[in-house]
Amino acid sequence: MRKVIAFCLTVALAACDDPVRPSSSGERTPNLATIATEPDAIAISAGIQRLHLPYGTMIDPVFASSDPASPDFTRLVSYTRAGDAAIWTGHYLAAEAFRYDVTRSREALRNVRTTIDGIAGLVEVTGTGLLARFYMPRTSPYVADITAGEQKHTRREGTIDGQSYYWWGNTSRDQYSGVFFGLGVAYDLVGDGTTRRHIRRVVTRMLDFLLRNGWNVVMPDGQISTTFIGRADQQLSLLQVGRRVHPERFTAVYLAHRTALAAEVPLPITGECFDPHNSYFKFNLDHINLFNLIRLEEPLSPALPFYMQAFTTLRECTGSHQNAHFNMIDRGVRGPAATRDAETDVLLDLWLERPRRDYFVDVRSQYPECEDNRSCTPVRVDQRVNTDFLWQRSPFQTYGGGQGLIETAGIDYILPYWMSRWYAR
Repeated sequence: MRKVIAFCLTVALAACDDPVRPSSSGERTPNLATIATEPDAIAISAGIQRLHLPYGTMIDPVFASSDPASPDFTRLVSYTRAGDAAIWTGHYLAAEAFRYDVTRSREALRNVRTTIDGIAGLVEVTGTGLLARFYMPRTSPYVADITAGEQKHTRREGTIDGQSYYWWGNTSRDQYSGVFFGLGVAYDLVGDGTTRRHIRRVVTRMLDFLLRNGWNVVMPDGQISTTFIGRADQQLSLLQVGRRVHPERFTAVYLAHRTALAAEVPLPITGECFDPHNSYFKFNLDHINLFNLIRLEEPLSPALPFYMQAFTTLRECTGSHQNAHFNMIDRGVRGPAATRDAETDVLLDLWLERPRRDYFVDVRSQYPECEDNRSCTPVRVDQRVNTDFLWQRSPFQTYGGGQGLIETAGIDYILPYWMSRWYAR
């Protein structure tokens, strides 16, 4: 049924001048597709709270059976995907912040606050201001499984409020980009003083760590896991959030970096667009970093043309990829566009057709391939391979997946959904 609805929406909404219709009172209201899917978004958030945040940051549950008819289908046996807990916790924070500002839901506010606590724990547990990928109590029954799944990310020990934890390092720029994205959004949309002060403390500690180490991500043993050197866009985005949440500390630092680096912002993105397929997650990082960098920049800034040049290049190589998340970042940066916004509604409706488990997918018979496991056109959203966050995976992938035992969180639905609601107001 939803596929039929999606087709009808494609026809009907593409013909509209504006994806938001006036109500009888003259106020702008969301279109019917947006209203119809709010219960889905709320249910997904409830599921995340129930199953995906056992220790405050985002991981995915593993179940005993992939057969919906089996009594073991809902029997949780383990957790996985802990190595990317930080980035998806940041995305989830952004989603709940948009939800809160749209609905003023107490549940959303509670979710925002506990998620910030989780991110704060990722910083506190390392003892140095470094951001961990993931942390969990040493007494957890899932320690062995998480350790086995994260062997390339060294397990270390730390404490929070006197309690012992394991945490995983080898932290990447992805993890920083995700948490700064979420913290920057939450600071602006959840404006109570307590929340803002908490965000300010966490952002300040992370930025002080990076600046102290010359933009290198340094583990406690001195090993450098990655560096922000050469990524002007990412350095400036993180500092832009810092300037927003703690202007006394970071305004001068941001302005000095902007003077030195603004002209370099388009360069890495131009290079990445030469290959629109491999390491597709890079485009998610580009979108979320440019989102805060541009939206928080003053309109007459001499750096803004460079930032917009980078974003225009990014959209020229991804705008046709049928990506609801990227579309909503574009909406936030460049404003409304009827065709793009109508497409977003359709893509979100198709997302609801997707299985939540990681069943193996093979659609090679339905899509001509230009290379192995690469279709010539984007695969339809409801037919794409299940993954942790759909919009950071190539839409041209024609086969892949697992055994149907891992459940994805659904942040890839609720984030663009609540953003669409927020921008439609």
